[in-house]
Amino acid sequence: MTLRVRDLDESGLLARFVPLLPTGAATLVGPGDDAAVVAAPDGRYVVSTDVLVQDFHFRRHWSTGYDVGVRAAAQNLADVAAMGGRPTALVVGLAMPADLEVTWVEEFARGLADACETTGAAVVGGDLSGGSVLMVSVAVHGDLGGRPPVLRSGARPGDVVAHAGVRGFSAAGFALLDAGVAEPSAGAPGAEGALAPYVAGFLRPAPPLDAGPAAGAGGATAMLDVSDGLLRDAGRVATASGVDIDLDAEALEPYAAALATAADALAPVADAPGRGAGRALEWVLSGGEDHGLLATFPPGAALPDGFRRIGTVRAPAGAPRVTLDGAEPAVGPGWDHFRA
Repeated sequence: MTLRVRDLDESGLLARFVPLLPTGAATLVGPGDDAAVVAAPDGRYVVSTDVLVQDFHFRRHWSTGYDVGVRAAAQNLADVAAMGGRPTALVVGLAMPADLEVTWVEEFARGLADACETTGAAVVGGDLSGGSVLMVSVAVHGDLGGRPPVLRSGARPGDVVAHAGVRGFSAAGFALLDAGVAEPSAGAPGAEGALAPYVAGFLRPAPPLDAGPAAGAGGATAMLDVSDGLLRDAGRVATASGVDIDLDAEALEPYAAALATAADALAPVADAPGRGAGRALEWVLSGGEDHGLLATFPPGAALPDGFRRIGTVRAPAGAPRVTLDGAEPAVGPGWDHFRA
């Protein structure tokens, strides 16, 4: 018999869920009390939160509980990295329908744990609730290690624009699944095949978390998590800093080349938008949810491992904007939560 959430009370569900969650050295008081207690070594902490809603951010026929757990952790961990910090603790809220399988909840916890494994961050508490659909809310805390936070507002004309992580893999994976060209199993953990990296990139993004603190230590003047597309998020840095950001099309070619296999797989699909190299470049510029890091560095600074130069910060000619080789990009800027 399949055990479902309605077959257990809250204590019973917690007893199956909590032992699967990661613990961390900064946790002084973990799950079980009204609130957790977490050490803040330098007296400051970074805090951020994100929400995932079923059928808006994930689809159950594509994403397993494990996938959702990885994604929920990854997008929050990336926010701390984008400030130049290291994540220390997560607080997780989970609303779910009563007929949800308990194994889904257990796999969700395993996904959280695996995403946190290399960071030392712990899940220190949270809340469970009933709901008509699945909804996940995660708040993350992080440690700056004694350094100032890296904000979006520090870019200056002449700075180098650099990126760490993959570009467009999540968008490519979504397109492959949406068109029926690939099945979710193609991106399951351990799956092989030409389309596996793209599907896995959509289901379980893997941010370059170590690159954030490295950028902070390396003198980054501005940084953010690229969650909504390179153009849109570069525009946020430009606006916050009062500058123009000019992206280098040649420097972006390796990112587009890495997406060629996915673009070719979609070529026979008549109603799939874009074609070939144009489709790949659109994923690079507009695709969201890879959770790479976009940063700016002073001229002549050595870029930390994992970062690649992709553009230049320029003095604004008017309102801050993002250009591609000096011209207006021919594709949309990226994801907007209220215009999806």
